[in-house]
Amino acid sequence: MKFIEQPPRIFRWFYPHALWRINPDKKAVFLTFDDGPIPEATPFILDTLDRFGAKATFFMVGDNAVKYPHLLDEVRLRGHAIGNHTFNHLSGARHTPWTYLANAKKADDVLHSNLFRPPHGWIGMVQYRVIRYCGYKVVMWDVVTRDYSRLLTAEDVLNNVKRYTRNGSIITLHDSLKSIDKLKHALPEILAWLKQEGYEFGVIE
Repeated sequence: MKFIEQPPRIFRWFYPHALWRINPDKKAVFLTFDDGPIPEATPFILDTLDRFGAKATFFMVGDNAVKYPHLLDEVRLRGHAIGNHTFNHLSGARHTPWTYLANAKKADDVLHSNLFRPPHGWIGMVQYRVIRYCGYKVVMWDVVTRDYSRLLTAEDVLNNVKRYTRNGSIITLHDSLKSIDKLKHALPEILAWLKQEGYEFGVIE
Protein backbone atom coordinates (compact mmCIF):
# COMPACT_ATOMS: atom_id res chain seq x y z
CA MET A 1 0.00 0.00 0.00
CA LYS A 2 2.53 2.55 -1.16
CA PHE A 3 -0.13 5.28 -1.09
CA ILE A 4 0.01 5.06 2.71
CA GLU A 5 3.69 4.36 3.28
CA GLN A 6 4.87 7.17 0.98
CA PRO A 7 2.91 10.36 0.27
CA PRO A 8 1.69 10.84 -3.31
CA ARG A 9 3.40 13.61 -5.25
CA ILE A 10 0.18 15.61 -5.36
CA PHE A 11 0.36 16.00 -1.56
CA ARG A 12 3.81 17.54 -1.91
CA TRP A 13 2.47 19.80 -4.64
CA PHE A 14 -0.38 21.07 -2.42
CA TYR A 15 2.01 21.74 0.48
CA PRO A 16 5.23 22.78 -1.29
CA HIS A 17 6.77 24.56 1.70
CA ALA A 18 6.25 21.66 4.09
CA LEU A 19 9.23 19.46 4.84
CA TRP A 20 8.82 16.01 3.30
CA ARG A 21 12.44 14.95 2.81
CA ILE A 22 15.81 16.47 3.71
CA ASN A 23 18.89 16.68 1.47
CA PRO A 24 18.65 13.62 -0.82
CA ASP A 25 22.37 13.98 -1.58
CA LYS A 26 23.37 12.95 1.94
CA LYS A 27 23.08 9.42 3.32
CA ALA A 28 21.11 10.39 6.39
CA VAL A 29 17.64 9.71 7.75
CA PHE A 30 15.46 11.59 10.21
CA LEU A 31 13.55 9.43 12.65
CA THR A 32 10.43 10.98 14.13
CA PHE A 33 8.13 9.76 16.90
CA ASP A 34 4.58 11.08 17.20
CA ASP A 35 1.93 11.18 19.95
CA GLY A 36 4.03 10.90 23.13
CA PRO A 37 5.49 11.25 25.56
CA ILE A 38 4.03 8.42 27.61
CA PRO A 39 5.73 6.25 30.27
CA GLU A 40 4.67 3.02 28.57
CA ALA A 41 6.64 3.80 25.39
CA THR A 42 8.98 6.79 25.49
CA PRO A 43 11.59 5.44 27.96
CA PHE A 44 12.06 2.27 25.90
CA ILE A 45 12.47 4.31 22.72
CA LEU A 46 14.99 6.65 24.36
CA ASP A 47 17.05 3.76 25.73
CA THR A 48 17.01 1.99 22.37
CA LEU A 49 18.09 5.12 20.51
CA ASP A 50 20.94 5.51 23.01
CA ARG A 51 22.08 1.92 22.40
CA PHE A 52 22.52 2.67 18.71
CA GLY A 53 23.83 6.21 19.07
CA ALA A 54 20.80 7.54 17.19
CA LYS A 55 19.00 10.85 17.53
CA ALA A 56 15.38 11.58 16.64
CA THR A 57 12.69 14.25 16.64
CA PHE A 58 9.69 13.77 18.94
CA PHE A 59 6.43 15.40 17.87
CA MET A 60 4.66 15.61 21.21
CA VAL A 61 1.05 16.04 22.19
CA GLY A 62 1.02 18.98 24.61
CA ASP A 63 -1.37 17.32 27.04
CA ASN A 64 0.98 14.35 27.36
CA ALA A 65 3.94 16.65 27.94
CA VAL A 66 2.00 18.35 30.76
CA LYS A 67 1.14 14.99 32.32
CA TYR A 68 4.71 13.67 32.04
CA PRO A 69 7.07 16.66 32.24
CA HIS A 70 9.97 14.43 33.31
CA LEU A 71 9.74 12.67 29.93
CA LEU A 72 9.73 15.98 28.08
CA ASP A 73 12.87 16.94 30.00
CA GLU A 74 14.48 13.54 29.42
CA VAL A 75 13.99 13.75 25.65
CA ARG A 76 15.75 17.12 25.64
CA LEU A 77 18.52 15.97 27.97
CA ARG A 78 19.36 13.07 25.67
CA GLY A 79 19.89 15.40 22.74
CA HIS A 80 16.75 14.85 20.72
CA ALA A 81 14.62 17.51 19.04
CA ILE A 82 11.03 18.30 19.99
CA GLY A 83 8.12 19.29 17.77
CA ASN A 84 4.49 20.31 18.24
CA HIS A 85 1.68 17.82 17.54
CA THR A 86 -1.09 20.08 18.95
CA PHE A 87 -2.22 20.01 22.57
CA ASN A 88 -5.05 17.50 22.16
CA HIS A 89 -4.07 15.64 18.97
CA LEU A 90 -6.65 17.62 17.02
CA SER A 91 -7.83 16.41 13.65
CA GLY A 92 -7.53 19.12 11.02
CA ALA A 93 -10.69 17.81 9.34
CA ARG A 94 -12.89 18.55 12.36
CA HIS A 95 -11.83 22.00 13.54
CA THR A 96 -11.67 25.54 12.23
CA PRO A 97 -8.27 27.04 11.43
CA TRP A 98 -8.54 29.31 14.46
CA THR A 99 -9.38 26.49 16.89
CA TYR A 100 -6.57 24.45 15.37
CA LEU A 101 -4.05 27.29 15.72
CA ALA A 102 -5.11 27.99 19.31
CA ASN A 103 -4.54 24.34 20.18
CA ALA A 104 -1.10 24.37 18.58
CA LYS A 105 -0.19 27.53 20.49
CA LYS A 106 -1.38 25.96 23.74
CA ALA A 107 1.02 23.08 23.08
CA ASP A 108 3.77 25.55 22.25
CA ASP A 109 3.47 27.04 25.75
CA VAL A 110 4.84 23.70 26.97
CA LEU A 111 7.00 22.51 24.08
CA HIS A 112 8.61 25.75 22.83
CA SER A 113 9.25 24.51 19.30
CA ASN A 114 8.68 25.99 15.85
CA LEU A 115 8.39 22.49 14.33
CA PHE A 116 4.81 21.37 13.69
CA ARG A 117 3.38 18.09 12.45
CA PRO A 118 -0.38 17.79 11.91
CA PRO A 119 -2.03 14.86 13.72
CA HIS A 120 -3.09 12.06 11.38
CA GLY A 121 -0.86 13.65 8.74
CA TRP A 122 -3.71 15.83 7.52
CA ILE A 123 -4.02 19.60 7.50
CA GLY A 124 -6.44 21.82 5.57
CA MET A 125 -5.10 24.45 3.20
CA VAL A 126 -6.26 27.38 5.35
CA GLN A 127 -4.93 25.72 8.51
CA TYR A 128 -1.62 25.12 6.73
CA ARG A 129 -1.33 28.77 5.70
CA VAL A 130 -2.28 30.04 9.15
CA ILE A 131 0.19 27.71 10.90
CA ARG A 132 2.99 28.77 8.55
CA TYR A 133 2.09 32.46 8.86
CA CYS A 134 2.53 32.13 12.63
CA GLY A 135 6.11 30.95 12.18
CA TYR A 136 5.81 27.17 12.36
CA LYS A 137 7.76 24.87 10.05
CA VAL A 138 5.36 22.16 8.90
CA VAL A 139 7.07 18.76 8.93
CA MET A 140 5.43 15.90 7.06
CA TRP A 141 7.11 12.60 6.14
CA ASP A 142 8.73 10.52 3.44
CA VAL A 143 8.05 7.11 5.04
CA VAL A 144 5.16 6.09 7.29
CA THR A 145 5.97 2.78 8.98
CA ARG A 146 2.34 2.15 10.02
CA ASP A 147 3.56 0.88 13.38
CA TYR A 148 0.15 1.89 14.77
CA SER A 149 -1.80 -0.55 12.57
CA ARG A 150 -3.36 -3.66 14.11
CA LEU A 151 -3.07 -5.29 10.68
CA LEU A 152 0.74 -5.14 10.64
CA THR A 153 3.34 -7.13 12.54
CA ALA A 154 6.70 -5.92 13.81
CA GLU A 155 8.26 -7.59 10.76
CA ASP A 156 5.93 -5.62 8.47
CA VAL A 157 7.01 -2.38 10.14
CA LEU A 158 10.67 -3.27 9.64
CA ASN A 159 10.04 -4.20 6.02
CA ASN A 160 8.31 -0.87 5.36
CA VAL A 161 11.47 0.89 6.51
CA LYS A 162 13.66 -1.34 4.35
CA ARG A 163 11.43 -0.97 1.31
CA TYR A 164 10.88 2.78 1.27
CA THR A 165 13.81 4.45 3.06
CA ARG A 166 16.17 6.52 0.91
CA ASN A 167 18.61 9.37 1.43
CA GLY A 168 16.98 12.17 3.40
CA SER A 169 13.89 10.19 4.41
CA ILE A 170 11.81 11.54 7.27
CA ILE A 171 10.58 8.31 8.87
CA THR A 172 7.43 8.37 11.01
CA LEU A 173 7.07 6.11 14.05
CA HIS A 174 4.99 6.56 17.20
CA ASP A 175 5.62 6.47 20.94
CA SER A 176 2.09 5.35 21.67
CA LEU A 177 0.20 2.43 23.18
CA LYS A 178 -0.85 1.31 19.69
CA SER A 179 2.76 1.02 18.56
CA ILE A 180 4.94 0.05 21.48
CA ASP A 181 4.45 -3.74 21.38
CA LYS A 182 5.59 -3.79 17.75
CA LEU A 183 8.39 -1.30 18.37
CA LYS A 184 9.90 -3.40 21.14
CA HIS A 185 10.77 -5.89 18.42
CA ALA A 186 11.02 -3.67 15.34
CA LEU A 187 12.90 -0.59 16.56
CA PRO A 188 16.21 -2.32 17.43
CA GLU A 189 16.12 -4.09 14.07
CA ILE A 190 15.29 -0.86 12.24
CA LEU A 191 18.20 0.95 13.85
CA ALA A 192 20.59 -1.94 13.23
CA TRP A 193 19.58 -2.11 9.56
CA LEU A 194 19.91 1.65 9.04
CA LYS A 195 23.39 1.61 10.56
CA GLN A 196 24.36 -1.41 8.49
CA GLU A 197 23.24 0.45 5.35
CA GLY A 198 25.45 3.38 6.29
CA TYR A 199 22.79 5.92 7.20
CA GLU A 200 23.51 8.70 9.67
CA PHE A 201 20.79 9.87 12.06
CA GLY A 202 19.80 13.53 12.02
CA VAL A 203 17.38 15.69 13.95
CA ILE A 204 15.05 18.18 12.32
CA GLU A 205 15.77 21.83 13.06
